[in-house]
Amino acid sequence: MSRGTELKLRTKTRATALSMALAGTLALAACGASNESGNGGGGGGSDEQSLSGDLVGAGASSQQAAMEAWQAGFQGEYPDVNFSYDPVGSGGGREQFVAGNTDFAGSDAALDEEELAAAQERCAGGEIFELPNYISPIAVLFNLEGVDDLNLSPDTIASIFTGGITTWNDPAIAADNPDATLPDVPITPVHRADDSGTTDNFTDYLFQAAGDIWTNEPDGVWPLEGGEAANQTSGVVSVVEGRNGAITYADASRAGSLGVANVGVGDEFVAPTAESASAVVENSPAVEGRGEYDGAIELNRTTEGSGEYPIVLVSYHVGCIEYDDQAAADNVKAFMEYVISEDGQAAAEENAGSAPISDALREKAQSAVDAITAAS
Repeated sequence: MSRGTELKLRTKTRATALSMALAGTLALAACGASNESGNGGGGGGSDEQSLSGDLVGAGASSQQAAMEAWQAGFQGEYPDVNFSYDPVGSGGGREQFVAGNTDFAGSDAALDEEELAAAQERCAGGEIFELPNYISPIAVLFNLEGVDDLNLSPDTIASIFTGGITTWNDPAIAADNPDATLPDVPITPVHRADDSGTTDNFTDYLFQAAGDIWTNEPDGVWPLEGGEAANQTSGVVSVVEGRNGAITYADASRAGSLGVANVGVGDEFVAPTAESASAVVENSPAVEGRGEYDGAIELNRTTEGSGEYPIVLVSYHVGCIEYDDQAAADNVKAFMEYVISEDGQAAAEENAGSAPISDALREKAQSAVDAITAAS
C-alpha cells in the first residue's frame, strides 16, 4: 500500500469514527484535569470547577476537526462555559479578534506586522500570544479516475496551479510518475475564494520551492485568475469530490476519499503525514523579533531532509496575555491549558490527524498560558 493511499484510508477511518473519538476525548479530559489541578493551570488560581460564562473563538477552518475534539474535552471538564468556535477562515478570525468580537482567534498564518500592532492595541497591557497548537500537513488532493497514487514535484505543482499544465497526461506529470497510466483528462485547479491561512501557507511553499514558476508572493488571498474557487476547506473539497480531473490543496485531515499526492523533496517523494509534518517543524527556526509569548515559526519550505514534508500548516491560537474581563481570562487560560496538554494534543491527533506539538513547543506555550491574566 502506498503512503498516500495509507493516509487516505486512515483519514477516512477517522472521519467515520468521529463520534467515538469525541467520546474518548471526554475520558482523556478527565485524566488531564487531575494533572491540571495539581499544577495550578487552567483557572489561574480560582476554583476550576466554577468557570462559567462565554468562550468565543473564530478563525481557521483547518482546525475544525481538532476543535470539535478540544471543545468536547474542555466542556466535559467545564460544562458551565458556553464555548463556540466559528470556522470562518483565518483572515476572518484575525479580524474578529482584533475588533474585540472574540476571545481568541485560530489562524493558519502568524500575524503580519500591521495585524500584530492592531492586536496589541486590542489587548489590555499590549501583549499577545501566538501559540502553534495545531500542526498538520497541507495535502495536494486530487480526483482522477483510475489513478490512486500520484507523485508531484514542486515545479509540477506550481505549473498546475498557474495553468501551465492543463491535462493529466502532460509530460511533466508523466516524468514524476513513470509507472502510472495517466488519462488525457483536463485539469481543474480549485483554490480558496476566502482569505485563507491555508492559501497563505500553500502559496508560501510554491514561492519558495518553485519560485521560477510561481512568482507571486505568499498571500492568504488567491492571486491568480482562472480555475474554480470555493469558500473554506469544506468548499474546495466538495468541488474536487464532484469533478473528475480536479485538484486542490487542503488540510490533510479532510482528504476523505480523495487521492493524496506525494510531494517531491530532494531525491524522494514524501507523503503528508503527522510524522513528516512534525519533522520539518522541528527543523524550522522561530520568527525573529517577536514578543516573549509569541511562538511564530519560520517554516523551512525548501528542506531536502529525508522524511520531511514541506507543505505544512502551523495553525496558531492568538489571544491576549491580559484581558479586560476576569472570566474571559480564566476561560481562555483553561482552554489553552487543555489544548497544549498531552491529552489535548492526543485528541486532536486522533480526530484530525495532526502532529502533536513537541515538548519544546509545549514548554514555551505553557509559559504563555501561565501568564494569562485579567487587568486589575
